Amino acid sequence: MGETGENHTGMAEAATSQADLPPVASLDAKAAAAEHARLSDEVSRANLAYHQKDAPFISDAEYDLSKRRLEEIEARFPELSHAESPTAQVGAAPDQRFAKVPHRLPMLSLENGFSHEDVEAFVHRLRSFLNLAPDVPLEFTAEPKIDGLSLSLRYEGGKLVQAATRGDGAIGENVTANALTISDIPKHLAGDGYPEVLEIRGEVYMSHTDFEQLNQSDNGRVFANPRNAAAGSLRQLDAAVTASRPLRFFAYAWGEVSAPFARSQMGAVQRMRDFGFQTNPLTRICNSVQDLLAAWAEIEQMRSTLGYDIDGVVYKVNDLAYQARLGMRSTTPRWALAHKFPAERAWTRLEAIDIQVGRTGALSPVARLNPVTVGGVVVSNATLHNEDYIAGRGADGSEIRGGKDIRVGDWVEVYRAGDVIPKVADVDLSKRLGDSAPYVFPTTCPECGSPAIREEGDAVRRCTGGLICPAQAVEKLRHFVSRAAFDIEGLGARQIEVFYRLNWVAEPADIFTLHARDAAGRKMLADHAHAFLAIESRIERAETLLADYRELLSPLGVEIEGSDDLPEALDRLSSCRLAEVKGWGETSASKLFEAIEKRREISLARLLFALGIRHVGEVAAQDLARHYGSWDALKTALDIARPAAIAHRAAEDAAQAEREAAQAEGRRARLAEARGAALARSELSPEAANAWADLIAADGIGPVLAMSLSDAFANERERAAIDRLIAQLSSILPPEARATGTAIAGKTLVFTGTLEKMTRAEAKARAEALGAHVAGSVSAKTDLLIAGPGAGSKARKAAELGIKVIDEDEWLTLAQG
Repeated sequence: MGETGENHTGMAEAATSQADLPPVASLDAKAAAAEHARLSDEVSRANLAYHQKDAPFISDAEYDLSKRRLEEIEARFPELSHAESPTAQVGAAPDQRFAKVPHRLPMLSLENGFSHEDVEAFVHRLRSFLNLAPDVPLEFTAEPKIDGLSLSLRYEGGKLVQAATRGDGAIGENVTANALTISDIPKHLAGDGYPEVLEIRGEVYMSHTDFEQLNQSDNGRVFANPRNAAAGSLRQLDAAVTASRPLRFFAYAWGEVSAPFARSQMGAVQRMRDFGFQTNPLTRICNSVQDLLAAWAEIEQMRSTLGYDIDGVVYKVNDLAYQARLGMRSTTPRWALAHKFPAERAWTRLEAIDIQVGRTGALSPVARLNPVTVGGVVVSNATLHNEDYIAGRGADGSEIRGGKDIRVGDWVEVYRAGDVIPKVADVDLSKRLGDSAPYVFPTTCPECGSPAIREEGDAVRRCTGGLICPAQAVEKLRHFVSRAAFDIEGLGARQIEVFYRLNWVAEPADIFTLHARDAAGRKMLADHAHAFLAIESRIERAETLLADYRELLSPLGVEIEGSDDLPEALDRLSSCRLAEVKGWGETSASKLFEAIEKRREISLARLLFALGIRHVGEVAAQDLARHYGSWDALKTALDIARPAAIAHRAAEDAAQAEREAAQAEGRRARLAEARGAALARSELSPEAANAWADLIAADGIGPVLAMSLSDAFANERERAAIDRLIAQLSSILPPEARATGTAIAGKTLVFTGTLEKMTRAEAKARAEALGAHVAGSVSAKTDLLIAGPGAGSKARKAAELGIKVIDEDEWLTLAQG
């Protein structure tokens, strides 16, 4: 997935090897929460790198396994599952350089399978959901999974009127002019009988032959693989560049249609072919698990001879009526599975180990390799995951790789399952150098020198420097100005980094005082450049610092010879008006300051997301905004709940201590007693207990996110920075009211007992489609309980709380919408 032939250097917080982690079933709540947090951060960043930047930093297989482990953790610990989890997201936000196109029907991703057992489970789930007897046939289609870039094509009256990338699944990038240059994409549909509105979806790709010829041509860059060549070629601002690239297109799906045009998946593929699209000739019908696996094996054998990249086989239920009944999850259709191919391996020399610091402060080791070709791609960087992985230990302390540690100079096996930087999988001790020494993982941050602490249950060591750490400060500011946060026009990720390095902006509140400081003739926050550079020089070596500032200042029209010139250059830029800085001008500077002023009014959800608090993603921010309604209400609730948050942490620590003691003594752990005793010692006030209970019961929140939020607001430095930001805002807008289009929109439902006329999964899917929230337990926030035969404790609790209870027939009436 890396777009250039040069090997990546931006591998921050790389994935922990899934094969070397303890089974999810063995995790306790604390370890699960820590791993869930790490994986959530990793998968979210991987989505952005792959879908928006075309510059991924982990392999497809590592991504798939990380996301799958997240799903397993959330299945075992439902309290960790929330709407902002990467398991509930698709792709990444569209690139701001392109016009945005809302998808009328979401462009979803696919559920992944990696084994024969996964395929068997997939078919079993479908039959169970549809309540099909074993002798009732269930047809599937099987087709190669093209490794390219997803594209949606909208036709009206047979004419192509719009083309859009997937983006984040809800909003894509407008690439219509570029798509019109691709010969496989018809400008006008062929034949007749097509719907008035027809949205065709498929994959843009590049053949191996065309890819080799492109890299040999004088095109100004060398691509690492066909997928990224295709993505980079389609996502061009100049359509002439796209026209010069040999792009192809396979159609395999559809979005919005004004009228049905087929009754089966295979029939739809045939109709798309009739309309003038290229469809994959290897698509076939399968009638059983055995047929599906046989198709997968046959296509895998053909993989190297196809002339284009594939990374698996996609199975889809053939009957479109069944597809409609099965419906969608939040990010994937229930009726499809992508059965992935296994990965590839190679051996090379490990030349160095570098430590990189990510936005959350995680220290991630990166292997610098003697360049090696793995599956046709030259790579020289790989993930080493964390200090345990380097030492030959799993997260649970057990041996991995037979206990072999990894050292600089070792002969290592690298593993790849896609197009990107691999992981180090093994070590050949017979080739270990005689003078090698065990690698000592740093206990201080290489960016800021602050202590790097590893919390119990966390596989990652993290810098404690917070905003004083450049690696974190810049990323927090980038996050603050991102599209889903404050989205200040003219102040993107690159510009905010420049302002930070010039000491014009150090925290979010500084953005809103920049105009006044510019007018006063002193934009720099420090008293003088020497003071600021003294701090910078403690973080970065002098020669590196000078080189970085030369690169930074040159585009601004400032050239420096030596380090003695740097303070004067920074002071000079600080004192001159922004409009006078090269690359700006009166119009650009004026527009920036106007855009900043407009953002003094911001929605509560955007504000919460912009703060960059760990685990508080875009969806969770919206959930918090809806739950509390105002900034003051949220702040007050968090302050009141703080003692309960501390008590919650103490209770979990006590439970962990009891778990370890019980294991050592060979007895059953008394976790409830340990937690109860710890909570009793805390002597919580009813107000604190109620505020905490209300917080963790909020839709999409849970204890892990609540704890992170509480910690952020209780941290004096973090709270002070937040308060300074709030002081600069003129209005924090409350969330919009929930939809009221159906009888149950915005209500919280709970199902209990046995449903006899539809499966539980089907009932849940229907309720969510009508705008309701389906909870797993009854609480004071429950609006309606649907009780079938066998309803027990939930029905009793509902009666105690005065919650309305209806039977399945009444539910079916409501479900008609």
